[in-house]
Amino acid sequence: MVTSLTLLIGSVVALAGLSLGSSFWLSPVDTGAQVELAFWVVLALLASASPVFTPGGAVVSLSIAPILASTVVLGPAAGGIVAAMGATEWREVRGRIPWYGTLYNHASLVAPAVLAGFVYSGTVGPASLASPQGLAAFMLAGLSYVGLNNLLAAAVIAVRLDRPIAGVLTSNMRSFGLAIVGLAPLSWLMAVAFAFVGPLVAIIFALPLYTTRAAYKSVVEIREMFTQTVRALASAIDARDPSTKKHSENVSTIATDIGRVLGCNESELEQLEWGGLLHDIGKIGVRDAVLLKPGRLDLRERMLMNEHPAKGEEILKGVTKLSPELPLIRHHHEWYNGSGYPDRLIGQAIPYLARILHVADAFEAMTAVRPYRPVPMTNAQALAELRRFAGVQFDPLVVDAFAKTDWATDLSQPSQPAPPARSIPALGQVAALRARESAVAQATAHQN
Repeated sequence: MVTSLTLLIGSVVALAGLSLGSSFWLSPVDTGAQVELAFWVVLALLASASPVFTPGGAVVSLSIAPILASTVVLGPAAGGIVAAMGATEWREVRGRIPWYGTLYNHASLVAPAVLAGFVYSGTVGPASLASPQGLAAFMLAGLSYVGLNNLLAAAVIAVRLDRPIAGVLTSNMRSFGLAIVGLAPLSWLMAVAFAFVGPLVAIIFALPLYTTRAAYKSVVEIREMFTQTVRALASAIDARDPSTKKHSENVSTIATDIGRVLGCNESELEQLEWGGLLHDIGKIGVRDAVLLKPGRLDLRERMLMNEHPAKGEEILKGVTKLSPELPLIRHHHEWYNGSGYPDRLIGQAIPYLARILHVADAFEAMTAVRPYRPVPMTNAQALAELRRFAGVQFDPLVVDAFAKTDWATDLSQPSQPAPPARSIPALGQVAALRARESAVAQATAHQN
């Protein structure tokens, strides 16, 4: 991972240096434009002062507007200088970002700025900036800038957090892509106004830039508020039974870790996060006499407990934002061989993410203290139990993916003898399993 990150940083810095050098050679900055260049640098610094931080790790800055404007007004080389100097943030000044992070952040802006400058100059021809052709060329340059900049930003996040780059890029573009592209017309107006009005353009466009940043920040805050609400609701559910404290939060974390191993995209990881937090919300409708029973459940009590996935779906079906999570909540107790509940789905008919959530839920239940099992399994024992029932209760591919997570490889717990291996019944062979209930079945059917 460190080697990959070093290689990526070195490559992007080299790309930025090559881009800036070629721009000075092909389109040098006018020697009489120092004042204009300084103006755009200062404007970019002001726009970069208050970036918006997204949950996925990306940073959204309004510096795109002055960078693009300076690129078309003064040329690609000037745009590269403005990007290199004007993108400085307070975090960098205060030393909160390591030097190599600062280097990458600036390099990932320089190369797109130079590219945008050459795209504009190579497209517009003799047309003036204020013409329809100039606007079209400017929009094309803006798309080039946004595309390359987002690709470089997604690359470093993917390498640093070990996530698929396509998923990170898709998530960032889905959240802010349209809004960022929408800055291009504003940037074009800044460039046109600068050509006709001069430095007063900073005053004219201060309010639009501020309101754009406020809109970005609102998007992030609304999502964060929603996630916090979901977490609070999950904590309230777990609080009904002191023995299941933080169960939902742990299941959510384990499920997303498995999802990363399996290469799930950002949207799927979000579904695993929220689905894990809310998978037991249906237990709100289960009586305390059943939910808090310290011993083994009888048949009638088991049937009542088994209703909680369907009840959870019923509770949340009116929340539009959570509609992607409903299949996870309803089907997280389906068995791979069709003997689960509530719909007895078999194999691949079970939603993919629900199969991931099932493994996470079972592992957390087996390794946690419960009234009916005061001595929990070790991680190694729980993994062995998951392997025993791979193909019966669990998707074998998901179990294999779980085995690659830190949860399965944790050696902090003392090892104990693993349960003996057993043959795996074919799909539909459930009678023997119902007669001989496994430890994992006890855990997942009771209070997990």
